[in-house]
Amino acid sequence: MLGLVDGNNFYASCERVFDPTLRGQPVVVLSNNDGCAIARSNEAKALGVKMGQPIHEVPSPIRRQLKVRSANFALYGDLSGRVVSILRDLFPAVEVYSIDESFVSFDSIPAHERTRVATEARARIRQWTGIPCCVGIGSTKTLAKLGNKRAKSTVAGVEEVSSAVQLTEFPVEDVWGVGRKWAARLGAEGIFTAGDLAQADPDTLRARYGVVLARTQRELQGIACAQLEETEPDRQQVVVSRSFGREVVDFDDVSQAVATFAIRACEKLRARSLQASGVWVWLNTNAFKPGAKQYHPSRAIPLITPSSDTREVLAVAQALVRSMYRKGYAYKKAGVGLLDLTHGDTHQADLFAGVDPRSEKLMAVLDQANRRFGRGTMGFASAHGRTQAQWHMRQEHLSPSYTTKWSDLLRVR
Repeated sequence: MLGLVDGNNFYASCERVFDPTLRGQPVVVLSNNDGCAIARSNEAKALGVKMGQPIHEVPSPIRRQLKVRSANFALYGDLSGRVVSILRDLFPAVEVYSIDESFVSFDSIPAHERTRVATEARARIRQWTGIPCCVGIGSTKTLAKLGNKRAKSTVAGVEEVSSAVQLTEFPVEDVWGVGRKWAARLGAEGIFTAGDLAQADPDTLRARYGVVLARTQRELQGIACAQLEETEPDRQQVVVSRSFGREVVDFDDVSQAVATFAIRACEKLRARSLQASGVWVWLNTNAFKPGAKQYHPSRAIPLITPSSDTREVLAVAQALVRSMYRKGYAYKKAGVGLLDLTHGDTHQADLFAGVDPRSEKLMAVLDQANRRFGRGTMGFASAHGRTQAQWHMRQEHLSPSYTTKWSDLLRVR
């Protein structure tokens, strides 16, 4: 048996943990550059704020009632890690599915103990982190997802889905992976509930919708098609990309942004003990600005040997920026991708270029210092301009990083 532990309105709940004045208030968390709603408290949902809705499209009378916060991913990620550590103490296996969702295994837990353990997990997470959550239980991941959806509407916050009768209570669009388009097509064929989908003719379903929906059907029937993954699969690429807080035209600003993204991409690479064989850089003007001159260059080149050394990646990324930059354009977005990733303990030799024996130790010291004293404590001059960067994201409603910055620690008077 599997369980899905999901933090309720996770980003909004994280904001409430350290700011009690937000509790009971309509809270909305905005995406990068304070654009769209990516999290809403139940009170904000009741006011009609939709997921993904641009904040400027929310009617003024409603907007004035909202408590708006810019996305603080450092805070959310840290609290997510604390939730996962609690789950690892209670369950034999845990798969971190997303920042606010984790699948857990009940394999060594007797059937009559499942609800009690799930309830204890909810209580411990709420007491130790302040995050409310619900737990869905089922023999497959899809059933656990449905159970979690039902649990959100119950007082206990724990729900197990195991019978065909229960499936008839879920609209087909509630099934994990179905979506609105498929739900409309399925409805036209008389499939309105999860129970209808489970009982549909499998050959017809596979022929019309493909193997993905066929697997979903088997999961609804209690046949597991997706196992618990305790370790994250190796990535094929790492990408860091951001929209700028404002349009930039100066080369130094564009170069600084790309350097910052390259440094962050290399940090992610080393955190997973991987190395890249190629570097990809792209720039974009604002495609949504009527009348603006458009330019969307993108280039990639291979590295001589795979590397996770920030110095090597920076040199390549900045060379690509110099080759692509054109005066007279207002740039709105840039990104860096590290391609063809391999494990860091595998080195492909080159006849004319050896591996710098100091590289690994230097990067280890850099990462250790930044982990201990905060990101950016040690860095590269190319990512630090003499003035405030014009490209930095707009975050006018950013809350403090209560758990990841010494300067932002709460003070009790």
